[in-house]
Amino acid sequence: FIIVDGIITDELKAHEIKLSFPVDKLNKPSEPVTGAIVIISNEDLVYQLNEHPIGSGTYITDSIFIALLNKHYTIQIFYNNNIYTAKTTMFPGNTFSPLRYSKNSSDDLYHIDWVANAFNTETYAKYEVLLDWSDVTGYQNLNPDSCKAKLYYYSLPTLDVSEVLAPGKQKISFPVGTIITEKRYSLSPEHAAFYRALLLEANWQGGLFDSEHSNLPTNLTAGAIGFFGACSVTSLSLTVTE
Repeated sequence: FIIVDGIITDELKAHEIKLSFPVDKLNKPSEPVTGAIVIISNEDLVYQLNEHPIGSGTYITDSIFIALLNKHYTIQIFYNNNIYTAKTTMFPGNTFSPLRYSKNSSDDLYHIDWVANAFNTETYAKYEVLLDWSDVTGYQNLNPDSCKAKLYYYSLPTLDVSEVLAPGKQKISFPVGTIITEKRYSLSPEHAAFYRALLLEANWQGGLFDSEHSNLPTNLTAGAIGFFGACSVTSLSLTVTE
């Protein structure tokens, strides 16, 4: 198998498709699939991606690539005399309410209370939350990477017992002045089903009600696993105040 990990969006930027081989041990670094030919096409145009840097297994579009609504996108991967393909369609993006945060009871820092409803039968989404307090007074001399965090939340069409009673996760605390960037990625029903299965195998395991392990769904043809998706992105930024 090869593993395909890639999302194209309606953002004007270089988009990445990452190819790797499966690993057989927990936390073992993955080996990149290098030297492949990767092509993305729709009804009108064909785009060939370039591996950058060479040997990384990361294939990128040029910086003026943008995915469009009402277009059907196909990825073709040519590797080791095999062809792997997948098709996807972008669902419209939606505006959303900003996340909510509150002050910790034990110190002067803050934490996130709510980002989005976990259950939604009409529209499905992945939320990416970027926190950055590296320019806040008192933190400017620290390693900037230690003053940043990236969190993910999901609105999916199902509500699972293992999600409701999931094990606890690390609480990220941040000071006044933190800049928060929140992005919402629209998901197709198939893409939402992929993330639900992934969460059942990862974040929601280890609670009171675990699910039985199984392979994740995929939209790729035989010999490849993972998912190729197209998402419309809406975003907002805010600064933490008292």
